Amino acid sequence: MPIQGLGTIYFNQDETALAAENMQKAYELRAHVSENERLHIEMSYEFAVTRNFEAARKSALALSQIYPRDFSTYANLAVAYGYLGDYEKALAASQKAQELNPGVLQVYTNLIYDYMHLNRLSDAEAVAADARKRNLDSPFVHELLYLVEFLKRDTAAVEREKSKSDSNLLAYFESDTAAYGGQFAKARGLTEQAAGKALRAGQKETAAEYRAEGAVREALVGNAALAKRQARDALGLSTGKGVAALSAIVLGLGGDPEASRLAEDLGKRFPEDTALNYNLLPTARAATALHNGEPAKAIAALAVPSPYELGATMQTANFWLYSVYLRGEAYLAAKQGAAAAVEFRKIVDHPGLVVNEPIGALAHLGLGRAYVLSHDEAKAKAEYQNFLTLWKDADPDIPILKEAKTEYAKLQ
Repeated sequence: MPIQGLGTIYFNQDETALAAENMQKAYELRAHVSENERLHIEMSYEFAVTRNFEAARKSALALSQIYPRDFSTYANLAVAYGYLGDYEKALAASQKAQELNPGVLQVYTNLIYDYMHLNRLSDAEAVAADARKRNLDSPFVHELLYLVEFLKRDTAAVEREKSKSDSNLLAYFESDTAAYGGQFAKARGLTEQAAGKALRAGQKETAAEYRAEGAVREALVGNAALAKRQARDALGLSTGKGVAALSAIVLGLGGDPEASRLAEDLGKRFPEDTALNYNLLPTARAATALHNGEPAKAIAALAVPSPYELGATMQTANFWLYSVYLRGEAYLAAKQGAAAAVEFRKIVDHPGLVVNEPIGALAHLGLGRAYVLSHDEAKAKAEYQNFLTLWKDADPDIPILKEAKTEYAKLQ
């Protein structure tokens, strides 16, 4: 059905509102198509409209039983498992898709993602090499390899992969890399570059998501006023679900009452959405509680994400484990050092998920603070040193960096 195909195109471009609109139309007309097409429409509806990934997983599994030679069913199953945080099963589904149809680029990009999420970086590179041998190379392959090489800390390889793409997605990835190293002025410029390219490509919602995610970064490091301005700018461009959810987190951290209204509205509009209800909204509610000096309330809100806390949350933007990070912050605020260390350690122990998100560096500071609360000075010093090494070229005026240097000096 052409409407479904158009919905899929929008979905792959992260234009979720337009994807949902077209998938909804296809869903309403599903009685007029073949059984095979009807089942695929229903599965796509769960992926793009309800975003209930447990239901999507079940639909994909059922389809795989009826049509065991349909590679696309396994490719979709892999995506569902990614949102549910089960990356071993995602990998198995992607491998099956490749076995059934080794001539489609999507199965290779899915595999690169799966191996990266499992921190199997050499395997990810091997998949990319195989794709090139089959003449399935694309800028997206190199954008993913940019992340793989970042994880390997291979600076030359990172630069090589950068030269293979000029997309808005690569500029966004570069902005995260800059923020990971504390270079926020550079990150802001790259975020605007990414957003500008997305706008010129007609991807308005994607551009707004880039800006909203950039606002989250600013909020986490103490640039509250700037973060709130950026979140409102993003909402002015798009009120799409991802933009609104990220903005709710930013506004919650900044104590803006608009955060609660955004969260309540999203919960009502998307009651089945897995990533939203089990990850993003609890994070937004916890952000508000933290600002209000209610760490116990924040911890309670973040009990909700536990089943899917390792799962994907956004279609394009990297936004893994932020619920875990805020839970760690909540335990710090509650003076529970051992519990906080457990949360920050999850981030450090899952580099293939966090990749170049700034919480990958900030988690070391969180660990340092947790060990101070636990009176383990040696471990605290080591983690402060890890953080300050990662931020050795950071902008000097970042509030959280100033705090970290003051705290570290007291340990000497």
